[in-house]
Amino acid sequence: MSSMFHSLRSYNYRLWAGGALVSNVGTWMQRIGQDWLVLTVLTGHSATAVGVVMALQFGPPLLLLPLTGFAADHLDRRKLLLLTQGAAGVLALGLGLLTVFGIVQLWQVYGFAFLLGCVTAFDAPARQAFVSDLVQDDDLANAVALNSASFNAARMVGPAVAGVLIAAVGEGWLFLINAASYAAVLVSLWFLRVRDLFVEARPAHTRGSLLAGFRYVWRRPDLIAVLVMLFLLGTFGFNFAIYISTMSVTVFHGDASQYGLLTSAMAAGTMSGALLSARRQSPGMVLMAVSAAAFGVTLAAAALMPDPLLFAGVLFFVGVAALTFMTGSNSMMQLTTERSMRGRVLALRIAVVMGGTPIGAPLVGWVVDRFGARWALGVGALAGLVAAGVGIAYLVRYRDLRMRLDAGRLRMFIEPVPRDAAVARVAAGERVT
Repeated sequence: MSSMFHSLRSYNYRLWAGGALVSNVGTWMQRIGQDWLVLTVLTGHSATAVGVVMALQFGPPLLLLPLTGFAADHLDRRKLLLLTQGAAGVLALGLGLLTVFGIVQLWQVYGFAFLLGCVTAFDAPARQAFVSDLVQDDDLANAVALNSASFNAARMVGPAVAGVLIAAVGEGWLFLINAASYAAVLVSLWFLRVRDLFVEARPAHTRGSLLAGFRYVWRRPDLIAVLVMLFLLGTFGFNFAIYISTMSVTVFHGDASQYGLLTSAMAAGTMSGALLSARRQSPGMVLMAVSAAAFGVTLAAAALMPDPLLFAGVLFFVGVAALTFMTGSNSMMQLTTERSMRGRVLALRIAVVMGGTPIGAPLVGWVVDRFGARWALGVGALAGLVAAGVGIAYLVRYRDLRMRLDAGRLRMFIEPVPRDAAVARVAAGERVT
């Protein structure tokens, strides 16, 4: 099997990936339907209201730390995912029924968004750490990248289908389809070969276990740098629901189909970025700094595009840069973190990415309402460039980054491991006591 897909040799991973792909298509259909419902039906094109929905949906991972990471490390992840995925399906069903019967109100969308955020707070770290239960460590970076590719294949298909279905049958049916799609991932979880899972003994529940993830990260300057970069991008950069919907409606004056196609254009880029990442065995800080800078530059270019076709073309490259960074950070944090700590470290990662949304999404929505959608894209572009600066600062301090002429060409040189011996030992997987 090709090096790009070698983790699919595992039966358990193939089954999980198939169920997740179906469910992800439904999830993206609901996201598009929910944003469109709020923006065009329940409000008068209020980007601030869309930002509030995002804040409510993505805020709970921060509020519920460190419980979510503790659950991902100490509970049976497969059983936890059966519970969280089932709960998410019930919430999609409830919102779908309210919308189909024409009685949905904005406060109800807010409520469902918050409840889904609470479910996702426990689901996301368990789901990401569960990949390491499905494959060996040698296949982990590839499996993480293929997960991203699957998610973004759904991100490409789901919005395009959603745009057509919104015009044909309305937003409510998208929510009901999403509810049905959860059956696929529940079935895949149920039929996994449990005896073949790569599960180590769960860490003992001792005093201070809840905060162990914070202590572990505090000893890792590389993880701190990545988390700061993730905070900047997650808070101010990754507000794509606001960027694309408001550019489509207020700048290009398009309908739901155009919105879906613009979202799919970026998703095509994110899927390409994920597939390219599948070839990398050990992504590092250089890759993340470069991809963060590329994100900032391409998002700035998108803000200047005069028509939806050119905007869609640049969004493709925004997607490549965004997913290269996200997949690289996920793989690095898993590969350099011992198994017993992965759930808590990933919960912190997810909380930083999603927890910044309650700050950034309303702010970006306010910028749209006050100054226009193009200026909001500029805010995201600046966040990408600042994040790249954080990565470069880490490389200069801990990896002795330097530039010099070599045979008439400007080359970059860095140390292969951190200069601080203690940092190097922890980064190599030294057990935390």
